[in-house]
Amino acid sequence: MLFVFRKIRKSFFPLRQNYGGQVLPGKVRNYLLYVAGETPAMRCQVAIAWLFFLPGAALSQTVDLRNMEAFHLHKVVAKTAIHNGRKALRVTEEEEFRDSSPDKLVVIKGSDFQNGVIEVDVAGQPVTGASGGARGFIGVAFHVNADISKYECIYLRPTNGRANDQIRRNHSTQYVSYPDFPWRTLREFAPGKYESYVDLVPGEWTQVRIEVSGTKARLYVHGADQPTLIVNDLKLGESSGAIALRIGPGTEGYFSNLRVTMNP
Repeated sequence: MLFVFRKIRKSFFPLRQNYGGQVLPGKVRNYLLYVAGETPAMRCQVAIAWLFFLPGAALSQTVDLRNMEAFHLHKVVAKTAIHNGRKALRVTEEEEFRDSSPDKLVVIKGSDFQNGVIEVDVAGQPVTGASGGARGFIGVAFHVNADISKYECIYLRPTNGRANDQIRRNHSTQYVSYPDFPWRTLREFAPGKYESYVDLVPGEWTQVRIEVSGTKARLYVHGADQPTLIVNDLKLGESSGAIALRIGPGTEGYFSNLRVTMNP
């Protein structure tokens, strides 16, 4: 049985990546399963469990956002907290990078996501003392490369959701591809194509579901059956990479109930 497990593990973790000086498994699709596999007492049980997965089956995992060892923090500070009666991960900008570039991420170590579903509850609001342009930017990045220099991202602007300005409301959700296609470039190139309206309230919990398949992505908000935002041309193409929680300049963000489903 241990021989079977070793064969599975070698095929499942063939590559390694480096995040912030830490060497991590490059094709870990289930971080907690990887940890369990490194515990001798669990090896046989893990091997048996894998034998029941049929080819083509989707793999789902709830990520423990209380486990700080599971994250690589990129230009942010994160800690566990209670927000609106719920245990959550609180994320704010690192002081050195406050109100600067948008690439502020909590990278899920070892994740390697290509196609599937990312579900998470988010609550974003401008932090006390933020600039007038702060919107409580909060969302999810995916296909993050090893040195965090490229990724796809879908995020919300909570303060736009009920703004007394229709144009601002139309900019409540946003797709970007870092670094070549920021929001400003996409808005100038194709106005209205990569952003849309959805009802949002700053600081309140919002259910977010992102479906990714090939070069297409769909954003669903508040458990809706129909997507709020449709992207048919992800700028990084058919790629894969890590998953990350993302905030923007001047944001105090909270994340809860992160669940990832990997599709073959």
